[in-house]
Amino acid sequence: MSTQTTGLRELKKQQTRENISDHATRLFLERGFDKVTIADVAAAAQVSKMTVTNYFPRKEDLALDLSEAFVQSLARTVREREPGESAPAALRRAYLAAVAEHSPVIGFSGPAFARMITDSPALTARLREFHDEREKALAAALAEEAGAGPGDILPSVAAALLGGVHRLLFDETLRRTLDGQDDAEIAAALTDHIRTAFDTLEPALGGYAVRAAGG
Repeated sequence: MSTQTTGLRELKKQQTRENISDHATRLFLERGFDKVTIADVAAAAQVSKMTVTNYFPRKEDLALDLSEAFVQSLARTVREREPGESAPAALRRAYLAAVAEHSPVIGFSGPAFARMITDSPALTARLREFHDEREKALAAALAEEAGAGPGDILPSVAAALLGGVHRLLFDETLRRTLDGQDDAEIAAALTDHIRTAFDTLEPALGGYAVRAAGG
């Protein structure tokens, strides 16, 4: 199979995924997540129910389609930190950058989307699972990057503290969105909160998992 054929196939898959996701989001926002079925999404996207579930095994993943980026975000930031930079410093820098960009991965989703999530028990439960998965991925990355031995609890402790800060800030973004604040207002408040939160952790974790030059 040629590289061009493989590329076209992957492009087709991505287009199908985006088509399904776009129609699902529209229906969820119009009717509410819990009132839309997989069959409704399939009909709107003009694909089979099996096609929908092949791309999105769980209905909740149709609404939270940035889940992979969300779950891996903290671990990726730690692995890609700069030489001489600690893991907490890299996470602080990345969060400030995401706030400046009003990134949807950290909760800048608009009031309609935020309301859809908070109105659905299924979505709020799935979001909690993603937070938990993100913390576990971060713990694994910290253990690897810090050279932790078997049974070393420190990477998990650090991940719990850092993951907890990220969870709190995400919830704060949703709360402010539902309160009617615009993205600029939320970003200004979060910037202060990020500094307060990470400054609080600094005495315990400030020098943790510093990347060596050339590492």
